[in-house]
Amino acid sequence: MSERCTSCLRPVHTCYCDHIRPVYSGVKFIYLMHPHEAYKQRTGTGRLASLSLSGSEIIIGKTFDDNLRIRELISNPDYYPMMLYPGEMAVSAESFNFKDEIQGRKLMIFIIDATWVMARKMMFRSPGLQKLPRLTFGREYRSEFLIKTQPADYCLSTIECSYYLIKELQNSGICDASLNVEGLMTVFKKMVNFQIQCKKRRFAANLK
Repeated sequence: MSERCTSCLRPVHTCYCDHIRPVYSGVKFIYLMHPHEAYKQRTGTGRLASLSLSGSEIIIGKTFDDNLRIRELISNPDYYPMMLYPGEMAVSAESFNFKDEIQGRKLMIFIIDATWVMARKMMFRSPGLQKLPRLTFGREYRSEFLIKTQPADYCLSTIECSYYLIKELQNSGICDASLNVEGLMTVFKKMVNFQIQCKKRRFAANLK
């Protein structure tokens, strides 16, 4: 078995940590990571997103209502918890009246790191998460995850979700407008390009 990086948990020869530039967004991000993403997915971006955003956390599981850390976070009066998840009741990050709702608390955003099928199951099995105010994007984005087929045009990788959400929160005044979060997309594109090159090498090898 190849040696693994202790931070990103990837094999050392495919580690992207040297390209990560952590930033503090002023928002606490909680990544609810499906075990498949945590232990088996080679192109998962949730861990890269967490390493790129200081103060973020990863919580691994398939259901979260009985998770003590989740309960602790949601019940903490210092935080205003929201769930990044589409739905009729979801509000746009650029139109929501954060200041009146938050009232001095720190915004805390839960993001599910899983395939869309798995994500729906995780939400269904966690009624507590369903009760949280939902946040969605105010604009349309197209994923640059070129090595992975998305189920729909609007589906984004976890790190892309984090990036675009922060950009919208900057427009709404919640995140510092001068904050540079381009590092998230830089490390993401490094990973995508690396995977593309690997595919090309495998294809060339098969032709020999």
